[in-house]
Amino acid sequence: MRAFNYDNLRNISWDSEILGLVAQIHEYKGRQELFLRQKPAVLDRLVKIAKVQSTEASNKIEGIVTTSTRVKQLCDDKTTPRNRDEEEIMGYRDVLNTIHESYEYIPLKSSYILQLHRDLYQYSDKSIGGRFKTTQNYVAETRPDGTQLVRFMPLEPYETPEAIDAICDSFNRAIDGCVIDPLVLIPIFINDFLCIHPFNDGNGRMSRLLTTLLLYRCGYVVGKYISIESKIERTKQKYYGVLERSGSGWHEGKNNPGDFIKYILGIILSAYRDFEERVDILDEKLPAVDLVRKAILSKIGKFTKSDIEELVPSVKKTSIGNSLKTLVEEGFIERHGRGKNTFYTRNQ
Repeated sequence: MRAFNYDNLRNISWDSEILGLVAQIHEYKGRQELFLRQKPAVLDRLVKIAKVQSTEASNKIEGIVTTSTRVKQLCDDKTTPRNRDEEEIMGYRDVLNTIHESYEYIPLKSSYILQLHRDLYQYSDKSIGGRFKTTQNYVAETRPDGTQLVRFMPLEPYETPEAIDAICDSFNRAIDGCVIDPLVLIPIFINDFLCIHPFNDGNGRMSRLLTTLLLYRCGYVVGKYISIESKIERTKQKYYGVLERSGSGWHEGKNNPGDFIKYILGIILSAYRDFEERVDILDEKLPAVDLVRKAILSKIGKFTKSDIEELVPSVKKTSIGNSLKTLVEEGFIERHGRGKNTFYTRNQ
């Protein structure tokens, strides 16, 4: 089994793109902390929206789906699961809530990772929750004809418990010793976690939950207000590509995680930018139609009612609908399509 020693990362010279992304995120983090102190009431709706989006998106990446309406009902605990997919969605919801509410009290240890994985499957009849893999797994791509191409062969099951202990211990030592900026260390840890692939199922979802947990524990809580998982889902082809490149040579300890680091940092930076934009809109003391108008001005190209609901969560859905109707009548925007296929564009 390959060795894990994150102390060695202090000897690496990171390229200017990584350093630039880290510097920008530090600036946004400082401003976010100011927002959190001055405008806590403004942010409650953002938290609720982000939880639903994260739960839906992280499961969707793995092909676990239901309707958006059902996801909201499941997240609000207003219904019970109808099938296996919805059972796993509810499990993700509960683990995400646990992280949101108790991240300060969840240390990075294999025993806690196993407990989170157990809870991910608490509504499922699968018996794999809370257990490391018992059979060899692999990372594969399903081709259009249904055949599978093995992209990566993870560690053997007998190597897995020791490897997870090793990356957790090494991560904690590196954080305590300030070996490297946590923003660089977290993607490296997640890349190693995915290359180990410690579970028979749920590795991708657990990796994203652990990303959230580690970011929160290191003070980067933007994922509470803007869904990081949703941004990954929208760019999942790039996500898979950088993971594949970052896993090349991993077993020999010769892999370069740089592309994955840049990808994750780019996602985090995008979330911070969205956070500032939405807080700016939410903080305005304006009538509903003017808040909707301001949100529309931030959009380029096509947008839907749901897009605007995301930007102005303080405005009720009925008011957003009425505001869009008013703005159509004014000629400020144009409506296209009907029913679920409705979208809008801004007039020049």
